[in-house]
Amino acid sequence: MVFSSHIFLFYFLPLALLLYYGLPHHWRNFVLTLVSYLFYGWANPLFVGLLFLSTLVDYASGLLVAAPQSFSPGGMTAPLPKGVPRSRLQKTALVVSLSSNLLLLGFFKYFNFTIDSFNAVAAAFGMGGAGFDTVLRVTLPLGISFYTFQSMSYIIDVYRGDARAIRNFVDYACFVSMFPQLVAGPIIRFSEVADQLRQRVPTMEKFARGAAFFALGFAKKIVLANPCGKIADTVFAGGPGGCLESWYGIVAYAFQIYFDFSAYSDMAIGLGLMLGFIFPKNFDAPYRACSITDFWRRWHISLSSWLKDYLYVPLGGNRLGPWRTYRNLLLVMLIGGLWHGAAWKFVVWGGLHGALLAFERLRGKTSLYGRLPRPVQMSLTFTLVLFTWVFFRAADLSSAIAYCGRMLGLGTTQESAVLLRGVLFEPYYLATMAVCAIVVWGMPQTWDWTRRLTPAKITAAFALLLISVLLLNMQAYNPFIYFIF
Repeated sequence: MVFSSHIFLFYFLPLALLLYYGLPHHWRNFVLTLVSYLFYGWANPLFVGLLFLSTLVDYASGLLVAAPQSFSPGGMTAPLPKGVPRSRLQKTALVVSLSSNLLLLGFFKYFNFTIDSFNAVAAAFGMGGAGFDTVLRVTLPLGISFYTFQSMSYIIDVYRGDARAIRNFVDYACFVSMFPQLVAGPIIRFSEVADQLRQRVPTMEKFARGAAFFALGFAKKIVLANPCGKIADTVFAGGPGGCLESWYGIVAYAFQIYFDFSAYSDMAIGLGLMLGFIFPKNFDAPYRACSITDFWRRWHISLSSWLKDYLYVPLGGNRLGPWRTYRNLLLVMLIGGLWHGAAWKFVVWGGLHGALLAFERLRGKTSLYGRLPRPVQMSLTFTLVLFTWVFFRAADLSSAIAYCGRMLGLGTTQESAVLLRGVLFEPYYLATMAVCAIVVWGMPQTWDWTRRLTPAKITAAFALLLISVLLLNMQAYNPFIYFIF
């Protein structure tokens, strides 16, 4: 089930809100957990069992790590003291929790990739008979990349003494499964919502801001992301076009992935507010960044901070000298690329960003072009991001390399490119791209725009939602990119 669907908008969401607010406060986490499991199991009920098993293992491990004798009457453990050695039981519980999450993620996300890669290497060395001849193809459960990272952050924070473990299983299950952010983030840390799980105060102000958040996110998805996706799909599937078509297509994809994913984050944050939760900001105008370092402070903030706190810092961060710092940046981004997808193109995408981050660090705190005017810095950063997006979007590595060549004017252009231009440069698509550019570089962000709602803003949000619902009836193309990650 996706947010931008009639089933969710007109049936699931009203029913969920009715049940949630129609019952006493102490039942709300239980109800939210049930409706979240319904939401998650809509496409495949078997995924629910996997989610429940993962939740149960991490919940039990958290209790063992936190030393049950330290429970307070409020249902939370006292934080573990920092600097004190952990017992063998606590270390074992940590290892069990992390291993179970990594095994789940590794099997379901990377089994097919590992088999295919091994077979390809065997065939390249003339040993095709050594390959695995298997008919087993593993289906990727929705959101597994997100909820495993979320669960791992919980157990690590409890072990470090940065968070208190929770005694109530329903409250923990609610934290893991909350439908607003379950399948595509933001990656919520337990410390950010621990107090809210036990006590939160839904208000009309929160609900109104949440509804505005949702309306704007819904509009970004339907009005902007979907048409840009059609442009990008047409270019990438249309055969070798010219330099102009290639740039047009990758810019369209850059707009698509931003408006698609930031729209989902907006709707998730909005739904959280409607339920009384405050989730952290996940995007901060990333295409206004003046360097790649700045870009990663603004893009998918919950993932960037997770990789920093649970990978980069434990690896040594920037504390062990410059070359270790460069190595750590590259390694973390390679892992981040592989997290996004089980394909070598994602590894290359992560490696490119890691190399750029390391080179910027080598130059000091300035970017590659830090002395240039800010608009020029933004333009150059956006251009670098566009080249890396090619590897994210292309079907495979060879296609990505060929596409980058066409962006640089290399390669041949097919005669069919003339027909392609007739499809791509329709007034509707050109107008959509122009609106995208205005929103990206000229409009306030949803987070800021909804801080203070006025009657005019409420009217505008409602009008955008109404227009988006009408357009939804006419669109057959309505994917969520990050659902496959």
